[in-house]
Amino acid sequence: MSENETPSLLRQVVRNDAFKVAALFAGIWLLFYALSAFLEYPTYGVVATIRRVTFLSAVYAIAVLALNIQWGYTGLFNIGVAGFMAVGAYTTVILSADPGGVPPGLGLPLPVGVLGGILAAVVIGLVAALPALRLDADYLAIVTVAFSEIIRLTLNSPVLIDITGGASGFDNLPTSPVQTLLLTDPGSIISEPTALGSFVFGLGEPLDLTRIVMINIVYTLGVLVVLLFVYLLLERAGKSPFGRVLKAIREDEVAAQSLGKNTQSFKVRAFALGCGLMGLAGILWYAMGPRASVVPTNFRPELTFYIFIALIIGGSGSNVGSIIGGAVFASLLYEAPPILSDVVVKLLADYNVALPSAPDNVVTTVSTGDPLAIVAFLLANIDTLRFMFMGALLVLLVQYKPDGILGDRTETAAAVSLSEESRPANANAGGDSDE
Repeated sequence: MSENETPSLLRQVVRNDAFKVAALFAGIWLLFYALSAFLEYPTYGVVATIRRVTFLSAVYAIAVLALNIQWGYTGLFNIGVAGFMAVGAYTTVILSADPGGVPPGLGLPLPVGVLGGILAAVVIGLVAALPALRLDADYLAIVTVAFSEIIRLTLNSPVLIDITGGASGFDNLPTSPVQTLLLTDPGSIISEPTALGSFVFGLGEPLDLTRIVMINIVYTLGVLVVLLFVYLLLERAGKSPFGRVLKAIREDEVAAQSLGKNTQSFKVRAFALGCGLMGLAGILWYAMGPRASVVPTNFRPELTFYIFIALIIGGSGSNVGSIIGGAVFASLLYEAPPILSDVVVKLLADYNVALPSAPDNVVTTVSTGDPLAIVAFLLANIDTLRFMFMGALLVLLVQYKPDGILGDRTETAAAVSLSEESRPANANAGGDSDE
């Protein structure tokens, strides 16, 4: 390989989407390892922190990919994401939970419950979309947010408490598939491990990782595999004739219709696909996850806006951007601020700086004129302030980089790469010939 070819190869590697995602996750893991080590977490605490960030990044990425096929590719403004996630999670639990629990489930195998949850999200999405897609985008947004709230309030209703558990939700959750693989008695964490379980738990022994931590790690790895599958599915769909029609609808639906495309049919299919994947994200996150909890409060409207922020960060219309946006939001914007708050407290303690008690409100804080009181107030209210920071970041993104991190890439209608590097060396040979 010549010296001139080496920079070109390096440039191709750096521009590669897989490299970008791998570098991002490596950077996130390194950051949280450094923060956890500085806070002197025990080994299992460091591993658990990195695992949690990875899990949230993966499930956010799946939800963002689902929204991207609707908004990024087709221009369908769905702000009822949380509702479709709730449909998937609740349907899975109702189908697969123990019939003897409270509230009782149907006791069906978990794969049947997962498939049922995805199909239920598709059906509800079609019910919401079929009338609204005939109207302007504003009406679709109104219909979807209304459906999301109708779903949440219905699940919260005491009338259906024997089916949905009402405000308390489901305590009777199906057994985690990972526990089924690793334990002879999936219902008991202290039961004898299977052959695979003995191998997995043995990997954690040198680091003193408990069974719970190892089970959660395996589940997170499974979610990453699902994320890869969803990405490949949508990447393939986006480069197919189906995906190219969706992009045409987003840019100019009238022009797509003039070419003989049934745009209504394409929009319905894109919306149904997105809703099904949103249901899958809800299932992986809340019905079977490490901290599985199926209650109506998990599916409040702000969840939808978090996913929209993540999509805007990564860049709508880009599947890789969706993954990057989900990871950046979940790790740096959602999980990092509380840990950074602990880091600041520890730094001040190391320098023998004692923080006063945090004032009750902003007025009292400002009136004291004490910088340490202001710092104490900010640290005590970091959970609220991070949402304000998200809003400020969203305003800045919309103003200065509305296309997101990967907004500089150009989406073409070609099914193959048109870059100069992908052309044959003799593609232009004879181009100046008079023959």
